[in-house]
Amino acid sequence: MATLGFIGSGKIGTQIARLAVAAGIDVVLSNSRGPETLAETVAELGERARAATPEEAARAGDWVVVSIPLAAYRDLPVAALAGKVVLDTNNYYPSRDGRIEVLDSGRTTTSELVQEHLVGAKLVKAFNNISDFHIPALARPADVTDRTALPIAGDDRQAKADAAELISRLGFDSVDAGPLADSWRFEPETAAYAVPYFTGTVDVKAFWAQVGEALRSGTAPQAPAPADPGAPLPTVRLRALLTDASRVLTADRVVA
Repeated sequence: MATLGFIGSGKIGTQIARLAVAAGIDVVLSNSRGPETLAETVAELGERARAATPEEAARAGDWVVVSIPLAAYRDLPVAALAGKVVLDTNNYYPSRDGRIEVLDSGRTTTSELVQEHLVGAKLVKAFNNISDFHIPALARPADVTDRTALPIAGDDRQAKADAAELISRLGFDSVDAGPLADSWRFEPETAAYAVPYFTGTVDVKAFWAQVGEALRSGTAPQAPAPADPGAPLPTVRLRALLTDASRVLTADRVVA
């Protein structure tokens, strides 16, 4: 019986967990506040779900999704994740994570930084470029014509193949963007980040500007409402966006 572990069970993690349960995959959820705080989510997901500590979730998973603020990446359990395929959903926001010079300068990527910490794990960047509410909205069976593609990046070829198989079971195609060094191609505010999955009913770039202004003024940004229903992004279109991508450093972003 396949099991998907989660370190971090916020909006992205919970949406992926719902898809996993629907696909017949057991899930083990964890967060930084303790298993008891996940009782409501576990009850909603049903008998295939349970809560545990991050180390327990790491050891239980055939794959492990890491979906935490980047600032906490050094708390990830190295020994428990060794040998595991780890799907890294993290993005870097200095206003939340604090300044990290090697990321601001573009000397490395977020996933390379996490992989450096997770010695022995096989990191695959995935699910970081799509809004949480688009994950259930755009998931489709494998035999439909309007399936949406997600980018992945990683340094281990077999790990990427394993991640792609999982992502397919969850309802998406995948496009290999290359090694972790190229994962910047779908980091925040690049052409493949978030916007292509919107229908256009929400002015995403205007929303980003509002978020940036809110962060600068110390107020809470407001999410677009109602949530956009999502537009399928085919493989061929995503591949073109990744190929033509220009790197967006933190200093050039609207939201940082």
